[in-house]
Amino acid sequence: MPKNSRKLPPTASIAHLESGEKLSAPSALRNRGAIVQAMRPFMPATGSALEIASGTGEHVVHYAAAFEGIIWQPTELADDRLASIAAWCGESGQRNILAPKFLNAAISGWAGGFAAQNVIILSNLLHLISQSEAETVLNEATKALAAGGVLLVYGPFLRGGAFAGAADQRFHESLRASDPDIGYKSFQAIQGLFAASGLAAADPVEMPANNLLLVAHKP
Repeated sequence: MPKNSRKLPPTASIAHLESGEKLSAPSALRNRGAIVQAMRPFMPATGSALEIASGTGEHVVHYAAAFEGIIWQPTELADDRLASIAAWCGESGQRNILAPKFLNAAISGWAGGFAAQNVIILSNLLHLISQSEAETVLNEATKALAAGGVLLVYGPFLRGGAFAGAADQRFHESLRASDPDIGYKSFQAIQGLFAASGLAAADPVEMPANNLLLVAHKP
């Protein structure tokens, strides 16, 4: 996905200016507590974690506070989001967060620069990119995981070919109207990509607002 090339509907990524360079996303504030609770059974006590598509930075500061034995690396591809992440991380005072880095995870070849991660997490990304880009993200993430590492993928998914609710179908249709290459993927298809990359998928974790947390381990 070339930098900032996607035409997305306004509902796809809502964030407003909080103060200074900090952006705030209502969805991040709503879901980050639930994500942390769902992550707990799969998190190591220590290690390194890569967050792909960190958004405003409000997720990673919450993760870092919840899992203080983990060193967190946030990433983004938009300059305003990178600045927001840096501002939130600086204000948080958390010492286990590294400076944010630019990463377009939908372009092949990035895994070598982020190797040996114990945890990789991405939230609300796969429905905003194409199928081939999703395959690239997950293939590269698999390469970047250390042996025994865990990949966590949060977001909205189809259940087979069905939507979890009418609101999901409307959102998917708005995405497709903006760009016919993007939209919801089935969680079973994503688990198929996990398997094709050599990962072992756990059962999906049901989350609020019809979302899922998909979990896969690298042998």
